[in-house]
Amino acid sequence: MKYLPYVFKHLRRNWLRTASTVLAIAVCIFLFCTLQTILAAVQWGLKSANASRLVTRHAVSVVFSMPLSYKRQIEGVDGVHSVVTSNWFGGFLKAKRLAQNTEAGDDAAPDWSNFFENLAVEPEAYLALYPELVIPEEQRQAWFRDRRGALIGRNLANRYDWSIGDTFFLESFIPPYRKPDGPFEFIVQAIYDTDEALYPNTNLERMLFHFDYLYEGSGRNVEAGTYAIGIDDPDRAASISERIDELFANSEAKTRTETEAAFQANMLSISGNLAFLLNGIGIAVTFTILLVTANTMSMAVRERRTEIAVLKTLGFSGLLVMGLILGEALLIGVLGGGLGLVLGRGMIAVLPSLPFIGDAVRAFPHLGLSPQVAGLGFGVSLFIACSAGFIPAYLAYRARITDMLRRS
Repeated sequence: MKYLPYVFKHLRRNWLRTASTVLAIAVCIFLFCTLQTILAAVQWGLKSANASRLVTRHAVSVVFSMPLSYKRQIEGVDGVHSVVTSNWFGGFLKAKRLAQNTEAGDDAAPDWSNFFENLAVEPEAYLALYPELVIPEEQRQAWFRDRRGALIGRNLANRYDWSIGDTFFLESFIPPYRKPDGPFEFIVQAIYDTDEALYPNTNLERMLFHFDYLYEGSGRNVEAGTYAIGIDDPDRAASISERIDELFANSEAKTRTETEAAFQANMLSISGNLAFLLNGIGIAVTFTILLVTANTMSMAVRERRTEIAVLKTLGFSGLLVMGLILGEALLIGVLGGGLGLVLGRGMIAVLPSLPFIGDAVRAFPHLGLSPQVAGLGFGVSLFIACSAGFIPAYLAYRARITDMLRRS
């Protein structure tokens, strides 16, 4: 500790360069923590998959639909106990909130900041297949009875301050799901929670409504987007999937059946290898900041050749001089890492309100800077600082007094 004043004195010698280096490391840690949190939030949904559920979609892409007649044939496959038709509606709240039916023809632009997941399903069969959705019985029955009724997650209700009986309008960005007379009107009839002890990864940011409502409102031109399938034995998932796909192997709309986890992973892969992309960005930024910090430390050591030579002349050992230089680098890393964690925590708090990114991370429970990510980020900052300072410190350790005085 008695050498700490030397370290601070050297850092204050060129405070502008020191501050810029600290800021560079802070930006690196800020990006690292933010990107890792986004990646964890996006991949969190995979953990909610149930091994007893399969998903059948069009073999080419989930964008294409399948005939409704497939449901009856899938129900006849051995090992299948239930099949639920499901369609991604792609509805968004109008940028101009519609309060009356007379305004339904108003052509407002999509407000993507208010987008959330909404699906058209068969209510009774869907709830039987997804026991993680906990709903009071009176609300459940009210949703079953009301074709315009909407079932929403608790977090979604809190987000828009919706309660039972509230009305809202959704307009789909998918052309076949648009009504000629304006957007679909929905009434909140039920709000679902979950048992976090049994189903800790349940998405509470989802809205469900009647498939029949979509079918009738779209002029009966709707087909099935996906089929959610309940099976008796998860160990037979592969064989049951093959059997289902064989049924439609010679049809115009061939199918691909996979486990719920595999389906969710494929949906994530539509945007490319997200983990590779985000980790690649983090590595590139880290390497760049490492080079910048190493150059800064090298410049600082070269400017102080005379001082280092005098210190060695006064009896400071090479190891002590090396330790002082590494201490400077370590202190820069600590300051940069701490500032980066503060910036990262602030940015993560803002993520749910951002367009597109907010939709991906909003369902993540307890969204924030986790201790694991924070610890890893702070470790990266120390690694950058120590790696950048090691070579200049080692050269100072090896340097002879006469050589340093001659070059100064």
